Amino acid sequence: MGHEGPYVQLRPYGGGREWDAGSRAVRHATAEERLCAATAYADARSRGEVP
Repeated sequence: MGHEGPYVQLRPYGGGREWDAGSRAVRHATAEERLCAATAYADARSRGEVP
């Protein structure tokens, strides 16, 4: 999402409340993690749980 000083600002895939994490504590998601998150979001959306 962004950064502020030594912190990276993160937000869950699909929206939600953001949080701060130390820049050394984060990494890019793997292709498998991105696919899993996208599938879970699509499933929840099909059930009407998220917009």
